[in-house]
Amino acid sequence: MKKIVMTGGGTAGHVTPNIALFPSLRERGYQIYYIGSYKGIEKELIEAEGDIPYYGISSGRFRRYFSLQNLVDPFKVLHGISQASQLLKKIQPDIVFSKGGFVSVPVVLAAGKLNIPTIIHESDMTPGLANRISSKYASRICYSFPETLDSLPAGRAVFSGSPIRQELLTGDREKGLALCGFNQEKPVLLIIGGSTGAKAINDTVRSALPEILKKWQVIHLCGKGMLDPSLNGTTGYVQFEYVREDLRHLFAAADLVVSRAGANAICELLALKKPNILIPLSAAASRGDQILNAASYEKQGYSYVIQEEALTVPSLLKALDYVQAHMEDYRSAMEKSPATDAVKTICDLIDKLS
Repeated sequence: MKKIVMTGGGTAGHVTPNIALFPSLRERGYQIYYIGSYKGIEKELIEAEGDIPYYGISSGRFRRYFSLQNLVDPFKVLHGISQASQLLKKIQPDIVFSKGGFVSVPVVLAAGKLNIPTIIHESDMTPGLANRISSKYASRICYSFPETLDSLPAGRAVFSGSPIRQELLTGDREKGLALCGFNQEKPVLLIIGGSTGAKAINDTVRSALPEILKKWQVIHLCGKGMLDPSLNGTTGYVQFEYVREDLRHLFAAADLVVSRAGANAICELLALKKPNILIPLSAAASRGDQILNAASYEKQGYSYVIQEEALTVPSLLKALDYVQAHMEDYRSAMEKSPATDAVKTICDLIDKLS
C-alpha cells in the first residue's frame, strides 16, 4: 500500500478539496495521513472523517503588514519544518499533496529537503503567498484558472481544475424540493453567502424578498447565527444556517445560484452547470482573489458578477432578471469549459509521481 501525506489548512477552502480526493485515493490503494495545525479548522474537518491519522505542527503566518508577531512567526515556521521532517521520516510517504495555507509551508519545505515528490494545488486565479513559497519545492503545481499559468514555473504546471466533493453530483431535485416544501410551479433560487454567511448579501436579499418571491422560490443559506425568525413561515422562502449532507439535493433543486466567488464554490457551480450570480468578497476584506476569480468566470461566460460595493436591491433584481432570461447561454458556456475531472487528473498525477 502506498502512503500519501496531505496538508493544507487555515480555512475550509484549504481542506475540502483534499477531502474530495480521499475516496479516489482509497480506491487506488493509498494510506492517507494528514499534517495540519494544532487547532485549525483542518483538525476538526479531518478528524470528522474518522480514519485519517492527523498530526499537528507549529506554523506561522506570513503577514504583509507590520506586527510584532512577525518577529516570532519565523521561529514557529522553523520549528514546524523540524516537526514535519520528523513526521515524514516516521511515515515515509511516497508523495506529499498540499492544498496551501500557512501550515502547508513547513510540510512542503521538509518534503523538499527529504526529496519526497510533492504536488501543490492552487485554487485561486493568483497564487497565495504560501503557495508561491512552496512552488519552489514542488514537483508539480496544479491550477484551476487558465490565467494562472502565467504566474507558475514553466514545465511544472498542470491544469486540473479544483477537486469537488463527488457527492454533490448525486443530488436529487425532488428530494431538494421536498426538504424545502417547494413545488414545481416556480423556479428555485439558491443563495449561499459562504460557510460563515455574508451580512451584505443577507440584508439585500431580505430587503428584496417581496419582489424576488413574485418569480422565485428561495433557499437561503445565511450562515451561523444569521437566521431571521421574522421570516419563518414565509411562503416560498426557507432559510438554513448551514447544510451539509443535504446540500447536494438543494443544488439539484436550484435553477440559479447566488454565491460568493471563492474558488472552491465557483468550481462546484461550474461542475454542476448552474447559472449563477457571483458577489465577490470586497478587496477591503480580502486580498482580492474573489474579485479576480469572478472576473475570470464572467469573461468565460459562466457568471454574472455584482461587486459587493454595487450590491443593492435594484442591482440584484436586475441581475436575476438578466440571468433568468439567458439561462441557456450560461449553461452552454459551462458545457464548453475546458475544465477536466479534477479528482481524476490529480489522482493520476499522484500515481505517476509516487
